[in-house]
Formats: sequence, C-alpha cells, structure tokens
Amino acid sequence: MTTTFLPSGTVYGTLLNFRAEFDALAPQMTQPPYKAPPQAPVLYVKTANTWSPHDSAIAVPASVPEVEIGASIGMVIGAEGDIEGFVLMNDLSIPHASFFRPPVKFKCVDGFLGIGPALRDAQSVADPADFHVEVRINGALKQSLDFSTLVRPAAQLLADVSEFMTLAHGDVLLLGCGAGRPLARAGDRIDISAPGFEPLHNTLVQEAA
Repeated sequence: MTTTFLPSGTVYGTLLNFRAEFDALAPQMTQPPYKAPPQAPVLYVKTANTWSPHDSAIAVPASVPEVEIGASIGMVIGAEGDIEGFVLMNDLSIPHASFFRPPVKFKCVDGFLGIGPALRDAQSVADPADFHVEVRINGALKQSLDFSTLVRPAAQLLADVSEFMTLAHGDVLLLGCGAGRPLARAGDRIDISAPGFEPLHNTLVQEAA
C-alpha cells in the first residue's frame, strides 16, 4: 500500500554507502587530513530549499553545464524512531572533487532534491537489500543500483546514525547514491523507478536569467 508523502522533518544524505563508491575512494581515505577510512556514517543535509516534488521542473544554474543525478531511496523515520516507510529520491549535485566534506554550494542548490510522490509502507518491504533502482535520462537507461551492495544496510545505517544523533519523526535518511552517477543537463527528463515504488519524474530546465 502507498500513501501520499510529504517531508515533515530534515532530509539527510549519506556518503560512501555503496561498496563500489567506497572502494573507488578508498585510496584517498588514508591521505591527509583524514588518514583513515571513516568509522561512522558520513552525512550531509539536503535543506528544505532543495526539495522538488515529483513531476516538477528543476532549474539548473546558467553557470553549470551538467549536474550529477544521485538516485537514492530515503528511509522515513517513524514516531518510535523506527522505519515508517521508504521513498524514491533524486539527490542532484554540482560535480565536485571531494566527497568527504561536500560543500553546501554544490549540494544545496534550490530545487536539487527530487522527491518521490508516495511513501512505500515499511511493512510491505521484506528486505531493503532487495531494492533495485533504475535511472533513465530521456528514456535511456543510464544507471542501475543494487541495494544488496550497501556498506551499511538500512537497519544498520539507522542504528549507527542513531548512536551519535537523534532522528525525529518525519526525518528522512537517504541510503546513499552509487558510484558512476550519470550526468544530465537542462532539457533532460529524469526518470527514477524501482519495483514496488511510485516512480519519480523531474525535468531539468535552464535557470531564468
């Protein structure tokens, strides 16, 4: 069963939670200033100004030729700190070099978080590791994500984050975005789908001068 979903709390993104992305950046993790892989989940905030509803147009700044499409699934936190449900999300960002401390100006551009139209009830999900997401740009398949390859599966990610911060009812915690994120530009239509989920559609447009 699906119900209409609107964010009512804070949306947190998670970095380095797909094994391929973690492994690709592993050589940098031993270099200064970190000198070791992160021991806790690496989070960032998608501020409320970034939220774009399903089927809306997302404006791309004129100075940005392409944006990264970060398909993900968000865990929506329930009243008891459990998982209330899951929703498709499109975590857009301006391409940048560092994934350890993502600058706000690259991640929190107005409209840069597409939000799926409906919440999938957690009770309908046997195992989040079975999630499989596909990304299409103008109808062409550009990325497939297998959530059995997460470094921290959904329940473990929630538990590990809860060790150092309290998540409130209505907060959303993204499970992560995979490596090799496709690029898109103004004029492109982005379709994100997964079995059991209401699909998410957004169109990129050029920001008005």
